[in-house]
Amino acid sequence: MSISVLYQSRIAVTKTFTGPYVSAVDPAILIDQLSTSETSTASSTIPVTKDSAYQLTLSSGTGTIDLTALIGVEGTASVDGTGLKVQYMKFRNLSTNANSITVAKGASNGYGLNAAGTTWSIPISPGQEILFKGNDSSPDVGSGAKTIDVTGTGSQVLEVAVVLG
Repeated sequence: MSISVLYQSRIAVTKTFTGPYVSAVDPAILIDQLSTSETSTASSTIPVTKDSAYQLTLSSGTGTIDLTALIGVEGTASVDGTGLKVQYMKFRNLSTNANSITVAKGASNGYGLNAAGTTWSIPISPGQEILFKGNDSSPDVGSGAKTIDVTGTGSQVLEVAVVLG
């Protein structure tokens, strides 16, 4: 089995102007130069070979994402990211959750997002989502760099997608 990933990150703002000196034919400008769209495969500059997408249900307000034992898209298969890098990752806090969920470098064997493995923490309010592109610069997943801690309240649900390569 092989995978191909279409990564898109886009913000497109259209500003429409009015006034006596503004063209009635084309009164708008589009601001979209921070947008990114690319496709990755196993042989790309940003290689991708494994993926995981699932809902993580917190237990007593906590959970752990273990990059060496992810849940496969099929819902049953275990995906082991050992020796690979996180190339793309997305977290979405369901709008039906009552409170924020924080994703962070794990306290034990934590996974940093940059080559130095720096500590990080991102609170995500209900309805918010975070998209991360590792650009083949993330650390390798291994026994000392594999966990992402998730904290919230009760049995909230966080949607998780991870692509490794």
